[in-house]
Amino acid sequence: MPKRRATITAVGHYVPEKILSNRDLETMVNTTDEWIRTRTGIEERRILEQGASSDMGAMALKNMLQNRGITADAIDLIIVATVTPDMFFPSTACLVQEKVHAKNAWGFDLSAACSGFLFALMTGAQFIETGAHKRVVVVGTDKMSAITDYTDRNNCILFGDAAAAVLLEPVEDDSGGILDHILRCDGAGERYLHMRGGGSLHPPTHETVDKRMHYLYQDGKAVFKVAVVGMADVSAEIVQRNSLTGKDIDWLVPHQANLRIIDATAERMGIEKSKVMININRYGNTTAATIPLCLSEWWHAGKLRKGQTLVLAAFGAGYTWGSVLLRWTAENAA
Repeated sequence: MPKRRATITAVGHYVPEKILSNRDLETMVNTTDEWIRTRTGIEERRILEQGASSDMGAMALKNMLQNRGITADAIDLIIVATVTPDMFFPSTACLVQEKVHAKNAWGFDLSAACSGFLFALMTGAQFIETGAHKRVVVVGTDKMSAITDYTDRNNCILFGDAAAAVLLEPVEDDSGGILDHILRCDGAGERYLHMRGGGSLHPPTHETVDKRMHYLYQDGKAVFKVAVVGMADVSAEIVQRNSLTGKDIDWLVPHQANLRIIDATAERMGIEKSKVMININRYGNTTAATIPLCLSEWWHAGKLRKGQTLVLAAFGAGYTWGSVLLRWTAENAA
């Protein structure tokens, strides 16, 4: 009997209407459009003016359902990857479930920062592979503007808001699906990338607010040095251990944190830049949404086709990082 695999059968996404350009940021902090573009590759990002992560997640999920041609009551499980939940509890997954009327689904949130989508994808895949569920939705949604300090010129230029969703279903032959994965974490990286305020260690007080502890903190240079190696190495590793080369990969789908990290990963894998999904210039770093947002945009544009081989790769706070190898099985966009 062939192994029962999980495969992505549908995608969908949502991005807010408001655009925050580099020129806009020039009026807010001491920076320039040229400085941002040359160091990050970002030109603009989207900002959600009203609402929260669950609102974007629900819109992305509805778009995905429409693309698949099914209704929300067909969903068994909703996993939401996010570091910007609407609130500590109930989970954002519960809020998304209510907003899309997925009355037969249970759900939970998963926190792995910029690696959140990959961690949630592989968690969802286990429910498919074991036969426990037939339809699992994985949502990556983050309202990063809610935890971004717009007086911090080094970090406020990086982040934007967005959501994207994928549907996992079983495939019981060798035609494709999720073929392999590598997921890793190292808690020693906490000191370089974190948000210290708001949890049980530092509950909200006037002091934590005054110290700006409820905003994301990142030591950009320290994180870059580790990320540029970690994401590249784990992407090359999954290709090599499956006896493949860069020529066998149709698309590298990297987390959109920094164009230099993306370029280093592609070079390490021997992949041409034309085979790398890049939209960081338009959206910045949307944390858990970056990878599924790329998948959805490329599918909608007709560039992502059945039978293509993909490597998904990410690096985030924790530190967390990983890669996933899959063969695309979803029908081509009309």
